[in-house]
Amino acid sequence: MNIKLFLSDIDGVLTDGKLYYTKNGEEIKAFNVLDGLGIKLLQDANIKFGVISGRHSEALINRLKELKIDIIYTGNHNKLDIYNKIKEDFALEDIEICYMGDDLVDIPILKRVGLSFAPSNAHDYAKRFCKYITKRKGGDGALREAIEHVLDITGQLPHILKSFDV
Repeated sequence: MNIKLFLSDIDGVLTDGKLYYTKNGEEIKAFNVLDGLGIKLLQDANIKFGVISGRHSEALINRLKELKIDIIYTGNHNKLDIYNKIKEDFALEDIEICYMGDDLVDIPILKRVGLSFAPSNAHDYAKRFCKYITKRKGGDGALREAIEHVLDITGQLPHILKSFDV
């Protein structure tokens, strides 16, 4: 399998899906460092990573910039249009893209990509359209698990593990 791009939803995948607000109304999100390293491993393997999220959050943008992610689409629930734009921008076919989502708004993309993932705590309807359901929950390393699966099936995981003396 020749995966060139890994796209993901945010809330419920990179986070636990809960919304946290300070008393001043500022949104706070918690991200798992396992997922962050997983994104770096993908980048090191020359597989692009990007996000498509229906919600916009400054906390999210800060984390994505920290991880040097440049394919960022937030604040739009019509994810399929964004997916098609990304596909066109990078001249990719569906089979070269994988996507991880957890809810109904993700289904149109999950149905099209070459490899689809959902965290174990995703909505049951979304899971129906996924080839791989992670053992981990969203926000608890589910993305990392999916990334390691991609690196394994593309034959890159042994080299990466060796670089960490594993």
